[in-house]
Amino acid sequence: MPSFSRRRALTAGAGAALGLGALAATATPAAASPAGFPGGGREDSRTLDELYRAALAEGGKLVVYAGGDTPTQQDGTKAAFKARFPEIDLTLIVDYSKYHDVRVDNQFATGTLVPDVVQFQTLQDFDRWKQQGRLLHYKPAGFSKVHDAFKDPQGAWVATGVIAFSFLYDTAAVGATRPLTPRDLVDPKWKGMIASSYPHDDDAVLYLFSLYARAYGWDWVAAFAAQDVQFARGSNSPGTAVFGGRKAIGVGTAGSAVSSSPVTFGVTDGHPFMAWGQRTAVLEQARNSTAAKLFFNWQLSKERQSGSFNGWSVRTDVTPPAGLKPIWAYPDAHVDGFPRFMADRAEVERWKQTFALYFGEVKGDPTPGWLGLHPGA
Repeated sequence: MPSFSRRRALTAGAGAALGLGALAATATPAAASPAGFPGGGREDSRTLDELYRAALAEGGKLVVYAGGDTPTQQDGTKAAFKARFPEIDLTLIVDYSKYHDVRVDNQFATGTLVPDVVQFQTLQDFDRWKQQGRLLHYKPAGFSKVHDAFKDPQGAWVATGVIAFSFLYDTAAVGATRPLTPRDLVDPKWKGMIASSYPHDDDAVLYLFSLYARAYGWDWVAAFAAQDVQFARGSNSPGTAVFGGRKAIGVGTAGSAVSSSPVTFGVTDGHPFMAWGQRTAVLEQARNSTAAKLFFNWQLSKERQSGSFNGWSVRTDVTPPAGLKPIWAYPDAHVDGFPRFMADRAEVERWKQTFALYFGEVKGDPTPGWLGLHPGA
């Protein structure tokens, strides 16, 4: 699951970041205003079938840029959408959100916009794009049922899914008599048995490790660095290592707290994990805006929200499975903290470079591959 402006070196290269922002600003639609946005109107009252017919009349095409780790990570979403709306020509491109967001900025600057919908982990971009007038103010059906932390009041963006990052472990291989906590990960008996995604390559993993550092201190970070950890790119990589039987513990990855067999996802009272709402928006310049609205409404529908893999929903009227609370009811998930963290790009850079000192530089190609400037065009 997931995420950035991480490549903007705000502490050492602010000029480059400002240059990119200036380029994007030059292409801001003339009608956009940085303040005084309209209220976004009422929720869309059309049914999915009505939107489907309207989308076909519009041309029946849709391009979505989605944050993620592998090219096939959204195949399930695409298959489900195509099963429900078979005549829509859906192109869904997965890449790290930190590459997708600047790709979209560059497309704005060059007048070559490809996607109609963006669905990213880079939460700070949605606030910036709102100010630039880049996002269509739109309230899909069910907007009023979305938790306040997961929507823009004017409808510039809405989170369509909850993602949680923590650590996970092979329940049998670990053989613990009690649930493991992050503090336990530095026990020398786990040396050589841990896989982790790089915290300085993914801002959600970075935030998770920052919570660990705050909770347990820098001695914990140093002890973790001494655990002969297998670091890799992509937040999918720790889970792949654990489910594949190559490692007993995976850190900095998504998971589900619904089941503890054969793998347990670490969510223990009094110990930090992190969760956020993956923000989704229709771009103001979208060429297929009706199909984009159809996708938006479908993603936010109770049917889709009730079937989330981790049991959590952005909607207040969807009850989690037995044993779970709504994600915002977990103070240890820091749902409100992640957006604040993402907004302070200088602080993000300091955390990144500090963890690089402990864990070494990021190595390896991006797990979605190198997609260039205009994937899906």
